[in-house]
Amino acid sequence: KNARLKINACVEDIDYRSPRGLDKSVLMNLVSCDWIRKHQNVILTGATGVGKTFIGCALANKACREGFKALYASAPRLHYDLAIAKADGSYSAIMAKLSKAQLLILDDLGLAPMTDPERRNLLEVIEDRNGSGATLIASQLPVEKWHETIGDPTIADAILDRIVHNAHRINLKGDSMRKTHSSLTENDTRVNN
Repeated sequence: KNARLKINACVEDIDYRSPRGLDKSVLMNLVSCDWIRKHQNVILTGATGVGKTFIGCALANKACREGFKALYASAPRLHYDLAIAKADGSYSAIMAKLSKAQLLILDDLGLAPMTDPERRNLLEVIEDRNGSGATLIASQLPVEKWHETIGDPTIADAILDRIVHNAHRINLKGDSMRKTHSSLTENDTRVNN
């Protein structure tokens, strides 16, 4: 409940049958939660609908069941909340909450190019967690494009250095799982004139 996970997902419900490049042995290693104990990161990349958020929330759910404190945040919402917090004086409290989480799930990183305050706030969040907590980042963008979306080369280098070199990387492929698992037929989705 405190983790505020977007999806009530469990690792037992992860679909390995759909062809999306998901290696079951890699995921089973992550399910052990050793990466959280070691303050490592996970990077999930892939197109919309391939299951990044589901897998991230499932791993967080497992972490909670193992006694870890987890916290979910979508990157766009986090940027907004931190901007408001700076204005209303609650910035320190939010930053403390983010740094205390043993696992932070940062979803939808890089949906839009970052503004200067957003990239500086992200650097501070990542810096506070570096070596003291695990971070799971889900993004539609491949890691190679993060530099561009972060914007400032110096800040991008600092962020990526703290995340990428200590991360398990999973690049998902394939069709949207929403499309694959939809109970509607093509005729159901057409609008009749």
